[in-house]
Amino acid sequence: MNNVVTLTLNPAIDKSTAVPKLVPEQKLRCDPPKIEPGGGGINVARALKRLGLDAQAIFVAGGPPGEVLQQLISQEGIAYQTVPTAAWTRENFIVVDASNNQQFRFGMPGTTLTATEQAQVLATLDALPARPDVLVASGSLPQGMPPEFMGNIARWARQAGAKLIVDTSGDALQAAVNEGVYLLKPNLGELSKLAGVETLDSESAADAARSIIAQGKCEIVVVSLGPNGACLVTRDEEEYIPAPAVRKRSTVGAGDSMVAGMVFALCQGRPMREAVRLGVACGSAATMNSGTELFHTADVEKLFQWLLRTMPRPAPVS
Repeated sequence: MNNVVTLTLNPAIDKSTAVPKLVPEQKLRCDPPKIEPGGGGINVARALKRLGLDAQAIFVAGGPPGEVLQQLISQEGIAYQTVPTAAWTRENFIVVDASNNQQFRFGMPGTTLTATEQAQVLATLDALPARPDVLVASGSLPQGMPPEFMGNIARWARQAGAKLIVDTSGDALQAAVNEGVYLLKPNLGELSKLAGVETLDSESAADAARSIIAQGKCEIVVVSLGPNGACLVTRDEEEYIPAPAVRKRSTVGAGDSMVAGMVFALCQGRPMREAVRLGVACGSAATMNSGTELFHTADVEKLFQWLLRTMPRPAPVS
């Protein structure tokens, strides 16, 4: 299970910098900017590359920013295919106030895809020389794209025999779940909407996840609990995985890093308990770096080993 494809429907160029202090109405002197490719599936492919697994990234791209995005991804040695769009690829901006380490994230509107361009996304998947073992659909939908399109992606994955991992939100997430997926990574707010309950907490998250699995909508739910770690739920197991204590500098890319860690472990044939721990390690390691930078593999290994040491032993069978 090593043929992994990621899909990004709302990519971006992420620009990050820092200023001594954020002051209104003044000209602010910025640090040299860091420019990186961004968007859910693209970040997952980048993180997998760092872990040692090559994935193919499929994403939409348009205008001069779209050309820059392709150059940035090519520089990281990631195989990719693009769906050209008339609208330009968006750019995001992240500024850190060095006086208090507060981060300000400015997300620009996403690319609008025409009906023809949307159809081309599915045609690009159809044209893959080999069906993927794993398809990761991560990130938001661009403006104007109907949420049902994510259901189309889920249907394509099912027909292709690919394990679909979805990390999105809102009606798009619901549309994918309605068609059925392999693994979901919602946060508490997203899970509460899927389960049809007003609010959830760490205590009730497992029951809500189990109700979705019982309906046959997915096989695995990994609930992201932010600084509290994650909750793994399958038909046969339930486990809370704590997040290691780290010095947090930025949360950009942490969720995508978590997905990448789980995908990498699953492709290695590791049990799900270990896969989630590697995901938590990758997500936590990503928060240790400033701006839009992803994790360092040395940090991942250190945190992963700590999580393995704290992993409860399975209860003996009576």
